[in-house]
Amino acid sequence: MGVIGYGLGVIGAGLAIGLAAHGVALAMARQPEVQDRVFTVFIMGAAFAEALALIGFVVALVVK
Repeated sequence: MGVIGYGLGVIGAGLAIGLAAHGVALAMARQPEVQDRVFTVFIMGAAFAEALALIGFVVALVVK
């Protein structure tokens, strides 16, 4: 059962990072001069989404 929960957590994190990358690509295409700031915010958001996926992995292991 924990594997299913972890799988759902990873799917959620993957979707979140994909949507964020899409938004960053659009923002950079519209305003190339803010590329550095937008990319920095994207990296931070991706790191937080990955951290949530790792927390889901740890919880799945603990519950098992």
